[in-house]
Amino acid sequence: MANMELFSEPTLTRKSVEAVIDLAKRFKEEKGRVPVFMEVCGSHTMALAKTGIKTRLKEYVQLIAGPGCPVCVTDQKSIDAMIQLSEEPNTILCTFGDMMRVPGSKATLMKAKTEGKDIRVVYSPLDSVKIAEENPDKEVVFLGIGFETTIPILALAVRDAASKGLKNYSVWMTTKLVEPVLRALLSSEDEVKLDGFLLPGHVSVVLGKQSYGYLAEEFGMSGVITGFEPVQLLSAIYKLLHLQLETKVKIINDYTYVVSDTGNVVAQKLLEEYLEADDEAWRGMGTIPKSGLVLKERYAQYDARKKFTISIGEPRVTKCRCGEIVRGLITPEECVLFNKGCTPSNPIGPCMVSSEGTCAAHYQFMREV
Repeated sequence: MANMELFSEPTLTRKSVEAVIDLAKRFKEEKGRVPVFMEVCGSHTMALAKTGIKTRLKEYVQLIAGPGCPVCVTDQKSIDAMIQLSEEPNTILCTFGDMMRVPGSKATLMKAKTEGKDIRVVYSPLDSVKIAEENPDKEVVFLGIGFETTIPILALAVRDAASKGLKNYSVWMTTKLVEPVLRALLSSEDEVKLDGFLLPGHVSVVLGKQSYGYLAEEFGMSGVITGFEPVQLLSAIYKLLHLQLETKVKIINDYTYVVSDTGNVVAQKLLEEYLEADDEAWRGMGTIPKSGLVLKERYAQYDARKKFTISIGEPRVTKCRCGEIVRGLITPEECVLFNKGCTPSNPIGPCMVSSEGTCAAHYQFMREV
């Protein structure tokens, strides 16, 4: 706790900002442009906006939000399928709160709930297992959205349901993996050119530092794993600038008291036991091979995609540009709907809804009033 207080201490934060600006000025003098870094984690996006770091550094460092918000990168067809799932008779749908207001082509889960569908917000997938125990005459489905941070808990929920012999429990798996999407971004000719990554703190607890070796070895890209307080974020940016000025490529763990080299081995074994890689659709990026996890065949009875037959049409087309925003191609302000047709009270896309969404961060902390 003492460290956490230190990492948000105002005097140290101001000194850290000035140190970053000094290095960024050197970078521009030597290379004739500002450095471009992408924060992969949605929580980093919100923290950088909320603390004012993005606004303070905007003339010196271009900080781009990447595909790190699990709700935001969920494909529109997947969202429509989840809302359609709520129409299934004799079914209880369980979800995290962020999903309730995400717009589908025709409705939202919140609207479905107001119309009488049994949709419940839970804080953990394990809560949904308990609901299945308490309602043996109902089919209980948990909407499994998330990156490696939350996927192990989905595996735990399946293990819990299996140990209790529950026949009425399943998970709708729409999970995402960090490595495949970063590979896709770096391999695409259309994507923004980057000088480095602020690597996610939460995901790295599970994956470990060594999981990012491909960034340096195959793509010549540096990355710094960091926390969420102002000084931590500024330290990561400073170290990325330092690596650039020294023309070094390296993965740095700047979050060592939380993240290890090997990660959470217990969580990794859970993933290996219950799940296997599969192709997954991403908003604005199409289907990326082996970029998601699904339940292995021996746990198929807990796979809601196999238990239910959901039929949906093509998604409604809007002017929402969330697909480009999560790829770092544009800022929210470049979307014609931002702060006009699309606001937190009337969101058109998931980036304005999620607590980790880039549009939500810009609207709350960075827009000009």
